[in-house]
Amino acid sequence: MNKEALIALGLTLEQADKVIEGYGTTIPKSRFDEVNTSKKQLETDLASRDKQLEELKKVDAAGLQTKITELQQENAEAKTNYENDLKASQLSSAIKLALVGKVHDSDIATSLIDTALIELDTEGKVTKGLDEQLKTLQESKPFLFVPEKKEQKFKGWDPAGSNLDKDLPQDIGFNFAKEANSKGAPAEKALNPWGQ
Repeated sequence: MNKEALIALGLTLEQADKVIEGYGTTIPKSRFDEVNTSKKQLETDLASRDKQLEELKKVDAAGLQTKITELQQENAEAKTNYENDLKASQLSSAIKLALVGKVHDSDIATSLIDTALIELDTEGKVTKGLDEQLKTLQESKPFLFVPEKKEQKFKGWDPAGSNLDKDLPQDIGFNFAKEANSKGAPAEKALNPWGQ
């Protein structure tokens, strides 16, 4: 409370000055509650920190260092295992892609191939070691491989209109089409559809 508030309550100027000198200005209750709550929170936090420090004093530093070392070794092993699994997966996929259309069952053929002899390029394609193994495997187990297709040539009669031999006269359909295309041409250039 300040001097003006005391005067408003009915005190004289002298009385208000004496009250202010004796007690000073008063703090509003809301500000008091705010500071009091903050003080209690700080005391609680301080007690919590003291408890944490006591717990840390009980911790075995050598034991923690041993645990950290163990975890680092486990992480290194896990990373190595992951890299090996990833490499094996990439190798298997590259082999299966290289075998597409060459074998009946790529899983069986892949299981018969020694992957240690195969090398991959940076794009994951087989560069070395597969062709030699496939030749050996094809000799020992030819039933795994898809037979190569040979181009078949049919001999015999050529159907009408095939025009394989250009010296032969054209068929009637060809002649009708040619006549239709020559409509409007002079009479001497008009074609007879019967080929005569």
